[in-house]
Amino acid sequence: MTNNSPASTYQQLAARGTSPVGLVISLYDTVLRDFRRAQAALVAGNVEQRVFELNHALTVIAHLQSVLNHERGGEAAKTFDRFYEIARAMILDASVRCTRESLQKLIATFTSVRQAWHQIEPQSATGQPFLSPSNPAPIAEVVPPTPQIEPQTTPRTSNWSA
Repeated sequence: MTNNSPASTYQQLAARGTSPVGLVISLYDTVLRDFRRAQAALVAGNVEQRVFELNHALTVIAHLQSVLNHERGGEAAKTFDRFYEIARAMILDASVRCTRESLQKLIATFTSVRQAWHQIEPQSATGQPFLSPSNPAPIAEVVPPTPQIEPQTTPRTSNWSA
């Protein structure tokens, strides 16, 4: 049986020598896949699958939030903590509203932040600082492309029953 929890994914990737920034990018990729699957489930009218995918995204975001180091991270950790709080509220709102637009907004937001992490990954691998007093938030400078909806290629299962 495969364990798809965020902590398990983190440990598996860490064992393969992935950088800490690479791990964050991988978890953002997971969240984006969840959003796209939820959007596909919305279009297909599959409420159970949509809720399952959004709940999984909430779990991954909770993990990202739980590993923030507020002592070493300073203002950046506070900013990400607030971002994850807002993201969780947006997901709950998208779950209630059940519109393509609300899910598209989540996809665009996380795509933008994921791209910013991707941009700083080479700098983190070389040990160069990627956040400096003159550039404290490179994330704000990234403009997200229009994301495409990917078809659900691997069905996910849940243990939910009515």
